[in-house]
Amino acid sequence: MALLLDTHVVLWWLEDDAKLDSATKDRLDVDSEVYVSSATVWEVGIKQTLGKLTGEGSLAEHVRDSGFAVLPISADHAIAASALPLHHRDPFDRMLIGQALVEGLTVVTRDRVFHAYDVPIESV
Repeated sequence: MALLLDTHVVLWWLEDDAKLDSATKDRLDVDSEVYVSSATVWEVGIKQTLGKLTGEGSLAEHVRDSGFAVLPISADHAIAASALPLHHRDPFDRMLIGQALVEGLTVVTRDRVFHAYDVPIESV
């Protein structure tokens, strides 16, 4: 099963945060089909610029260089995200849901609002 990581999951993995259990960390370390959205790289960059995220260097570059496959945003992803019901108002999360639907990916997240959509979820 191919995975698409929500932003907080990528950040927890990068920081070796205890919020991410060891089984999930290990799986992300060895699974070859783990994706990070370009929307996540963009979101992290914006939040760091606004001071909502701190860290050494560019967190966006750390996410990009994490070793996970980067999933570009396509027009089909944008169309799917824009057609979603407004259960979730965060445009970055809506894009992840649209990408997961188009690409047949399972979203790894702690965000409960994702469950309102018909997308496979792996909760952490």
